[in-house]
Parts: sequence; C-alpha cells; structure tokens
Amino acid sequence: MSRVIPGICMAAGWLILLFQGSFVLFWAVILLGAMLALHEFFRMTLTTLQGWRQWATIACCLGPVLAALSGHGEVVLAGMMCSLLCLAVLALHGYGAMDDSLEYAGYAGFACIYVSGCLAHMVLLRVHPQGAFWLTMLVAIVAGSDTGAYYAGRALGKRKLFPLISPKKTVAGGVGGVASGVVSAEIFNLIFQRPAHPGTLLVVAMVLVMIGIVGDLTESMIKRSVECKDSGTILLGHGGLLDRLDSLLLTAPVLYYLLYFGMV
Repeated sequence: MSRVIPGICMAAGWLILLFQGSFVLFWAVILLGAMLALHEFFRMTLTTLQGWRQWATIACCLGPVLAALSGHGEVVLAGMMCSLLCLAVLALHGYGAMDDSLEYAGYAGFACIYVSGCLAHMVLLRVHPQGAFWLTMLVAIVAGSDTGAYYAGRALGKRKLFPLISPKKTVAGGVGGVASGVVSAEIFNLIFQRPAHPGTLLVVAMVLVMIGIVGDLTESMIKRSVECKDSGTILLGHGGLLDRLDSLLLTAPVLYYLLYFGMV
C-alpha cells in the first residue's frame, strides 16, 4: 500500500498536469523535477560537493531545461553548451580546492546531459501538437513494460540479464516487458482513437521499451557504482525521483526525434 497510493497520486497528477495545465506550468514542474533529480544525483556521486558550490553546479546544469521554455530544440542545444561552459569555469575555479576537478567535471557534465538534457526533451514533446497524448503514451508504455517485466520475471525468470548491475532483472522479464509495453501502447492508441498506425506503433513501442530497459540499467549502474540503494526518499515507497524517471530519461529524447523526423 505504501507504493500503490503514491503511484496513483503521481499518475493522477501527471494526467491533470498534461491535460489541464498550461505549457508554462508543465515546464515549471519539469524544472523543479530537474533540480530535485540533480540534487539526488550529486548526493550519490559527489558526496563532498557541499554548500554554494553544490547549488551553483545544480544551477549551471539547468541550462537545457531553462532553454526548453522556448519550445525549440536548437535553443535547448545552446542551453546545453552554456551549461557545459559554466561547469568548466566552476571546475577551473575549484582546481586545488576540490579533491578531483576532473572527476567533478565528468560527473557534472554527465548530469547536465543525462538529467537536464533528457528532461528538456520532455518539455519539447509537450510543444508537439499532440504532445499531451504522446507523453501519456510514453508513460503507459513504460508502466506497462515495468508491470509485464515484473510478472514475467517472477514466473519464468531464470537467466539473468545483467547480474552484475541488476541481479533481479532476467531475460524472461525483458521479453515480458517488451510484449506488455507493446500491448499497452496498442490499447492506449485504440482507446483514445489517435492516428498512430498500429504497425508503426508496434515497432516504436518495442524500441522505446528496450531503451527504457537501458535507462533503468543505467541508473542501476550508477547506484551500484557508488553503493547506493535508492537515489532518495522523496517519493516514499518509490524511492527518489531519479528512481522513477530512469526509464523516461532516455526514452523521451528518442520519442521526440521519432516525431520530429516524422517516423511515427
């Protein structure tokens, strides 16, 4: 129950935000989420980063999300470059004062791309004429995949997928996740009577599920590398914000570019 109630609240809040909230409100929520996710990331990876330097680093990393308010991908790229430049200046300023400036620059640069850059693409998706539909579709695919992977892995899982990174994930769970993600997408498409072609959607859903698995494993790799169980506790039984966003971070940019290039 500690997971069910927060999960229902998050789903309801997401739908209200997408279909009732304005674009600016959506951007503001994503910006706040980016700040929290970056704080969790640095809490795990750069434990000695404290005080003004920590908040300055988080602020510098927000460039792509801030630029996403424009609704243009090229402005997001410019925001990314501004962030990387500011982070380079912070790394230079901290040389000698920090334990390892190169480690700092590596983690901060990765966070800028992995957290802020990916979340900025969720804002860009919202700008799409059918953005609310596709963002809900994306969440439906990821949620359906997670559910299918859990039950398939429990019932049939024997062979491990990546035992060194995530011992609980199995090949059977991965296959079940792909199947359930595709089914979720097709059902969602029928219910809302959107124009996505069933055959194209099948391929797109499969791609997004597999990339979602990569995103999940990526966050697991980060946590295992720094010996951290959860990225945080802000979502009660669901762990930290990064724990919930792991599959969406990498899938959102892929879906955006599939739509941008007219492949869906």
